Amino acid sequence: MPAPSQASKVELQSAIRKVADQYLKDPNVSSVGLGYRVKDGVQTEELTLQFTVDAKAAPEALPGMQTAKIPARMEVNGITFTTDVVERSFSKDAQVMPVNTKSERKRRLDPIAPGTSIGHTQVSAGTLGCLVREVASGELRVLSNWHVLQGEHGALGDLIVQPAPHDDNRIAANACGRLVRSHLGLAGDCAIASIEHRSATEAAFELGTTVRQIGDPDLGDRVVKSSRTTGVTYGIVTRLHTITKITYGGAGPQQIGGFEIGPDPERVAPSGEISQGGDSGAAWMAVEDGTPTELMLGLHFAGETTEPAEFALASYASSVFEKLEIEPLQAPAIAPAMPAAAILETTPGYTASFLPGHDVALPRAATPGVETDYAPTKAGALVRDYTHFSLAMSRERRFCRWVAWNVDGGALRKNSRNGLSFKLDDAYDPAFQIGEDLYAGNRLDRGHVARRADLVWGSPEEAQRANVDSFFFTNITPQLDDFNQSGKQGLWGELENAIFEDVSVDSLRLTVFGGPIFKDTDLVYRGVAIPRSFWKLICFVESGALRAKAFVLTQDDLEAKLESLGLEEFQLFQVSLPDLTARTGLAFDDLLTADTLRAGVESVAGEQPILRIERRSQIGA
Repeated sequence: MPAPSQASKVELQSAIRKVADQYLKDPNVSSVGLGYRVKDGVQTEELTLQFTVDAKAAPEALPGMQTAKIPARMEVNGITFTTDVVERSFSKDAQVMPVNTKSERKRRLDPIAPGTSIGHTQVSAGTLGCLVREVASGELRVLSNWHVLQGEHGALGDLIVQPAPHDDNRIAANACGRLVRSHLGLAGDCAIASIEHRSATEAAFELGTTVRQIGDPDLGDRVVKSSRTTGVTYGIVTRLHTITKITYGGAGPQQIGGFEIGPDPERVAPSGEISQGGDSGAAWMAVEDGTPTELMLGLHFAGETTEPAEFALASYASSVFEKLEIEPLQAPAIAPAMPAAAILETTPGYTASFLPGHDVALPRAATPGVETDYAPTKAGALVRDYTHFSLAMSRERRFCRWVAWNVDGGALRKNSRNGLSFKLDDAYDPAFQIGEDLYAGNRLDRGHVARRADLVWGSPEEAQRANVDSFFFTNITPQLDDFNQSGKQGLWGELENAIFEDVSVDSLRLTVFGGPIFKDTDLVYRGVAIPRSFWKLICFVESGALRAKAFVLTQDDLEAKLESLGLEEFQLFQVSLPDLTARTGLAFDDLLTADTLRAGVESVAGEQPILRIERRSQIGA
């Protein structure tokens, strides 16, 4: 009879499945899998068929527990196993424990990101594992557990929210997709959902990995996950081909296949726990030479019931991907850098006729001071064209005066920003640009004026060229991190998304203008006057009619924030086009009759109307 080490993977799985069918009927037995014997709490090098039980007891006490003794040796399907019994029980990580409620992982994000809170509307909270591609449709999907995205009360097509209801019960505002496919059984506890209401980033929260490959683990492999509750936690694979008995509420007891992960003694989690409620759905990634890789090995679905929870369970990524008919994301091809002069000649830039049935010209300088402040390119042009956007630079301030861009909502892509870096534009003299020196060693972020997510559309080559172009410093302004970071930027980052969601936009197309508002009172920092206010003008067609909405974001305590690192909020307002012209020195002649802000909204004695925006629902109103 061969030993386990001499049997194939298929032979081992078949034998263990046969054992599980018999022994998991025992109320005291919780799982069975292939692992190294544990003696006096220490792992040995003896490979065994390892059983976990809710409670160990002397042989004479077993009948009273309605459980039977597990034999020391077994012969199954021609394979000879020695056995080991350890005291360990598991449950799906669904009961969410009260933890730090201010965690970024539990807030509404746009783009949504792996490692953060997600769930069905009737599920407390779980983790968004990773982004995947559905093989049949080619559509981007989010991967998590059956009990996170469906649960006992759910059905295909149901709404999925990010964050999950336990973290934020504003269901309608947090909608992020719908349940597409699910499975609960030996292949795993798994499900996928669509992404319909927000953009998504591929890299896992605080871990930075993207799932590009899948594989099967070996005993002793080091792994890491990014999850809602325990954050980034490391572990070591301790059992393979493990079948675990888990009770799923109304769905009853189920046998779930996968493998077990124990603590990594070299990288122990601060809490001492490898798994907690809300971690379900996280992707376990392989670690090589201490560094997380892009190889996914498993999908987390359960943890040890005792405290601290030192062991966790994951479904095999290979089984999950096969069952759900999904595949990993492919790394985007990075287009070779183009000479600045070549970009000037070949890129279309902003298109005035982009909106159906209407032309919207570039901004016009409304004052002589603005026109004479435009910085020329080396070729003498005052307007610089990139892929899907154009801009004009301020000679004096060395930031863009305005950026104009087109958004095709029906052709947006999810290109990664991996490998891309901010850079000066060779088309301009460096004297007209602010570069990296301003941003080192402080809380200033390099903030895109034209959002990268807005620009990445069209053919794969076109989208990637726009992706690269968006990182020129000409499209960047300094923004304090609580303004610019996706988890904190609030309504400002939701303007375009809210229009798409709340308005029937013809052809799913937007034309957008934006930039900083320059004031004489702006704070000078490292020799650069930092704008304290920004503007954005969104144009669209609704039922054939041209519409325009102008917004201003202002931060009054900029000096105090740079010195004290305080957290004062930005204020967001909708303003009229005449008001926007007065603030920016730019005129938008084609849009005056399209302005949606009606007179009488907080207007006083001839002043232009201003509407303070405090809720997302006000944006599309």
